Amino acid sequence: MVGTGYVGLVSGACFADFGHQVTCVDRDSNKISDLQKSIVPIYEPDLDRLVTSNAQAGRLRFATDLASAVADADAVFIAVGTPSGRGDGHADLSYVYAAGRQIASALSGFTVIITKSTVPVGTGDEVERIIREENPTADFTVVSNPEFLREGAAIQDFKHPDRIVVGTDDERGRKVLSDIYRPLYLNQAPIMFTGRRTAELIKYAANAFLATKITFINEIADLAEKVGANVQEVARGIGLDNRIGSKFLHAGPGFGGSCFPKDTRALVKTAQDYDAPMRIAEAVIAVNENRKRAMSRKVAAQFGGNVRGKTIGILGLTFKPNTDDMRESPSIPLIVALQDMGAHIRAYDPAGMQQASLELPTIEYCKNAYECAANADAVVIVTEWEEFRALDLNRLKREMKHPVIVDLRNVYRQDELNELGFVYESVGRPKNMK
Repeated sequence: MVGTGYVGLVSGACFADFGHQVTCVDRDSNKISDLQKSIVPIYEPDLDRLVTSNAQAGRLRFATDLASAVADADAVFIAVGTPSGRGDGHADLSYVYAAGRQIASALSGFTVIITKSTVPVGTGDEVERIIREENPTADFTVVSNPEFLREGAAIQDFKHPDRIVVGTDDERGRKVLSDIYRPLYLNQAPIMFTGRRTAELIKYAANAFLATKITFINEIADLAEKVGANVQEVARGIGLDNRIGSKFLHAGPGFGGSCFPKDTRALVKTAQDYDAPMRIAEAVIAVNENRKRAMSRKVAAQFGGNVRGKTIGILGLTFKPNTDDMRESPSIPLIVALQDMGAHIRAYDPAGMQQASLELPTIEYCKNAYECAANADAVVIVTEWEEFRALDLNRLKREMKHPVIVDLRNVYRQDELNELGFVYESVGRPKNMK
């Protein structure tokens, strides 16, 4: 497994748990040293236990020496980052191509090289060309096997997947991937074999579609507020239609994270390169960016549009619960905008404050939700962590200077908060909602 980031580490640990012999390779010697001591660099429920147990059983190893790991491998997964690059949204594939070159020189015997990183259509072709150029006599095939893991539920998703997509026309490659995923057959996980380019496009199309669902319901939420409707009931009403489904229809401050923003941008750029523009995806990107900034105005509206000198408590910094991932989190533009308006920001997140401090070094970090609320003019719920769903609201109110809650995740009920004496603002719900 080349790369010990989110995808590589979760995948490697789960494959080892299936009984395979796995070596996770990374050039970051400090990270490898920590992993060898069972110190996991990311927060993901149950991952530390999975890493520790499989390392102790001898099925999971960590190393910086890629050559020896590749030489002994039947399959090599490329699971390195593909961040937005060039300043225009194209995926930066330099890490993928560098991995391909390093793998090429170490190949021994027939080897299946699997791209698990999210990559634009045609990347597998280029990886194959690079390896062939670096090692003309190598016996290998390049396969696309995109991941579909949700941060916060990655292990469950890996072991109980909706589908496994394998892009290859090579029978030997197909057999190796079938053997690797054989432990999942008891779960009747459908393995879909398709062409390599099709597999690459499936990943981007899936993420762009889910991003579109989120953006659609967010725009419906804006309309619901104007006309006095309830977006949660609208979402349930349309989600009960099996053609639509209920997932990803939760109105909020916009999507973030490591996948949806960069993958949607990369899909748009690929489509432009092939003269097949994707207008819907382009609109999704624009609407989502505007929405993140608009959330600061929603907070400011509670004070007549002026938050200068106000203390705002932020509950939740990561883009979603059960992760420490701050990449493109809606909390970042929200906080920056409030600071630009002159507000003082206090914040608390159960897992993300270390990562957040790199992005937001000038805010005050707190030990818990109640410390965050102390003397605050308003509290904003940005991430729907479980502990924020069961706050002692009477205590929260006692801590606050003014009892104002802006709930960007619709965690609470309007009538409940009003009865306790809070000024309560949510997303896409009428003010007098019961």
